[in-house]
Amino acid sequence: KKPDRLVISLTAPPADGRNPRDDEAPDSRRKPDLQTQVAEFVFSDPNILRPYFAQVRTPSGRQVTRNHPPIAGVDANDHDTMHPGIWLAFGDISGHDFWRNKGRIQHVRFTEPPTAKDNLLSFATESRLLTPEGGTLCRMISRFDLRTRPAGWLLAWEATFQSATAEFAFGDQEEMGFGFRAATELTETSGGTIVSSAGKIGAAATWGQAATWCDVSGIVGGEPVGVTLVPSPDNFRVSWWHNRDYGLLVANPFGRAAMKQGPKSEVVVAAGESWEIAFAAVVHQGFSFDPASFVTTFEFTGE
Repeated sequence: KKPDRLVISLTAPPADGRNPRDDEAPDSRRKPDLQTQVAEFVFSDPNILRPYFAQVRTPSGRQVTRNHPPIAGVDANDHDTMHPGIWLAFGDISGHDFWRNKGRIQHVRFTEPPTAKDNLLSFATESRLLTPEGGTLCRMISRFDLRTRPAGWLLAWEATFQSATAEFAFGDQEEMGFGFRAATELTETSGGTIVSSAGKIGAAATWGQAATWCDVSGIVGGEPVGVTLVPSPDNFRVSWWHNRDYGLLVANPFGRAAMKQGPKSEVVVAAGESWEIAFAAVVHQGFSFDPASFVTTFEFTGE
């Protein structure tokens, strides 16, 4: 079975910096304009058992995520079913692993269909978190907002978890949170640069450290491009960063002990309660983008 996907196109921002109206998001049956196709949202995949964004590009068409699947002779092929592009995953929820494709985050339905208005494209989904035995652990409601920006575009992913019948708990691992796998040209080993809000540079210097954002940037196809990951300031805790020189960045507010920042963490969600977490990814192009200035003015719920 082939993955089920939504092909996403946005109108590229004009040179004068105005925020134009987004194009309608075509489905997989319509051939997209390759100049404006910026991502594929895959909501059901037999090999990767959770939703993700793949083939993420700038408005000018430069790809910022690793090819999915990796191309032999071009890309490293490690973690090919764990690092598809941009994702939200958890190595430990009540002892079950939703990072390494042991548990399944199963798509149920679109609770809000893709809708374009002004410079915003939004949609929402409902998923069930299933144990390897098929039991339902909890459900996840994801809201996705994609907005054009003068320097590119951004994706905000807000997730709400709840169970009506039993409590569940987020554990403490490196492999927890909002992940991104960079295009080969953007990796530190290929000349790309990782920098954090704390001013630390490089995967080794930023690993395990707290930061309000981390950015990876470099040259792809002769053009300066990059991606900034931004945890919501309303999250329950600051994120530590699981960054690697081969192109992995993960914003992780769960892994306090795994990141060597204190005692083991456990986040318990009681039956009947809702628990929320949110992150954003800013896809940028050109020399003028400044992550610090952008994050200062960006609001997850703002227009």
